[in-house]
Amino acid sequence: MFLVLCETLVFVVTTPHPSERFFQLYVLGSNELVGDYYPNNDPNIYVGEQVEWYLGVTNDMGTVQYISILVKIGNQTIQSPNDTSAVGSPAPVAIHFERFLQDNETWQFPLFWKILNATESRGVTQILVLEIDNQTYQIPDWSATNGYNFRMIFELWTWQTKLDAFGFGWPTSGKNSSVWLQVWFNTTTSVVPPPVQQ
Repeated sequence: MFLVLCETLVFVVTTPHPSERFFQLYVLGSNELVGDYYPNNDPNIYVGEQVEWYLGVTNDMGTVQYISILVKIGNQTIQSPNDTSAVGSPAPVAIHFERFLQDNETWQFPLFWKILNATESRGVTQILVLEIDNQTYQIPDWSATNGYNFRMIFELWTWQTKLDAFGFGWPTSGKNSSVWLQVWFNTTTSVVPPPVQQ
């Protein structure tokens, strides 16, 4: 009995445990650091004012992965992604980025954007046109009260062979895991003021 117990203990101690498989998703500010997400540290974004972020993802899944990062435009009332049911937010997709990632590879890239056109009527501000990485995108009927609490939602989707399509998150250990994040901002219909003369 003692010999069996010792052999079991040696097996447990010497057998490597399977490492957890996961992705990391992050957004950095204009200096490629956490913080400085808004020009002049002001979350009120003017029409024509450029916002500079850096979006990144790291593959710790143990194999090559085909991933897609969806960038969605939301407001305070739109539903966030649901981790439990593995469903992304119903917010409209403005742009998406796709790439194969090697195991343990980090892909970081600039995401520069600005609001090109916004309107305001009866206390409701609507973003009509966004420019993201020098491409123009029409935003379908997206608004917020007084321009407050817009948000960009970032979701990581992976190619899932069982679906033969991208799915929100990734399957692991018999369940689905996911990662997403969001950055809130306000907007105004005013154009960005000229720089102060010194």
